[in-house]
Amino acid sequence: MEENFENNIGFLLHDVTRLMKRLFDKRMSTLNLTRSQWWVLNFLYFNEGINQSDFSILLDIEKAPLSRLLARMEKKGWLERRNDKNDKRIKNLFLSRNIKPVIMDIRDMANLTREEALSGLNKMEQSILRDHLLKIKKTLSNKDI
Repeated sequence: MEENFENNIGFLLHDVTRLMKRLFDKRMSTLNLTRSQWWVLNFLYFNEGINQSDFSILLDIEKAPLSRLLARMEKKGWLERRNDKNDKRIKNLFLSRNIKPVIMDIRDMANLTREEALSGLNKMEQSILRDHLLKIKKTLSNKDI
C-alpha cells in the first residue's frame, strides 16, 4: 500500500524545516544577511575561537567555499581570522565587536520563529518532540555516512 506522502516523516521533517527557514529568512531580511552569513555567525557565536578547518567540518561546508564566505564577512568587519598561537598556518575565527549586537537580533528572531512554530504544542509535547528528534539525530550520527 502506497503511503500518503503528506504523512511521510521524511517529507514532514523537510517541510517543517523549509517553512521555518522561510519565516526566519523573512525576519532576517531586515538585517541584510544571507542565510549562509547568519548560519556562520550563529555557529561562530557558540564556537568562537574554533579553527577554520574544524569550522568547515562543523558546518558541513567544503573548505574553499567557506574560506571565500569568511573572507567576504571579514571584509565587512563581521569576523576576524587570527593566526593560531602555536601554528601560524592555522586560522582561528572570532566575531568582531561590531557584529555582536546583530547576533543578539538574530538570536531574538530565531527564538521568536521557534516559539511561533511550536505554539501549537504544549510544553510537554515540545519536550517529547525534542527528545524524539534527539534520538533520531543520535541514531543517524552513529551511522557511517
